[in-house]
Amino acid sequence: MEKGKLIIFSAPSGSGKSTIVNYLLGCGLNLAFSISATSRQPRGNEKNGKEYYFLSPDEFRKKIADNEFLEYEEVYKDNFYGTLKSEVERLRDEGKNVVFDIDVAGGVNLKNKFGDEALAVFIMPPSIEALRERLTGRNTDSAETIEKRLAKAEYEISYAPKFDKVILNDDLDTAKAETLEVLTGFLNGK
Repeated sequence: MEKGKLIIFSAPSGSGKSTIVNYLLGCGLNLAFSISATSRQPRGNEKNGKEYYFLSPDEFRKKIADNEFLEYEEVYKDNFYGTLKSEVERLRDEGKNVVFDIDVAGGVNLKNKFGDEALAVFIMPPSIEALRERLTGRNTDSAETIEKRLAKAEYEISYAPKFDKVILNDDLDTAKAETLEVLTGFLNGK
């Protein structure tokens, strides 16, 4: 059986990345979502092995020491996120194409590691102003948090040229169709 390929998605918060990824997962392309590991506590109804693999900070550090991650980041003190090699290999060995929803630095690291076996897609918001409207419209964050996210978004957008494909999400249906076309071409070796 041929090993599955890797599809990496990165974008600033509020760009529509998760919506596009969820759409693609339902398109019958033999895609499997890569579940990340984290050392933060589960939120709400999150379950171990579904949204994340939840590890203690010490368990996470041991896996780092044992070289068990493809990539990882300490976002805040003792708050780690990472991609387990074992998870990706298991899915690829099953012939599944592995989808990553990952921050820009992690996305670039994975692309550098896997080269032509991976397609790196950056979902671009139409503008910082449009992003502000989307984040404000969610009603989930304080004004201060939104400003922090927008400052981070400007930094993340600077990474876009390091990706194989940049999809402008100005119109969601157009962005979905364009992403599906790019992904289908990659999976069919075009």
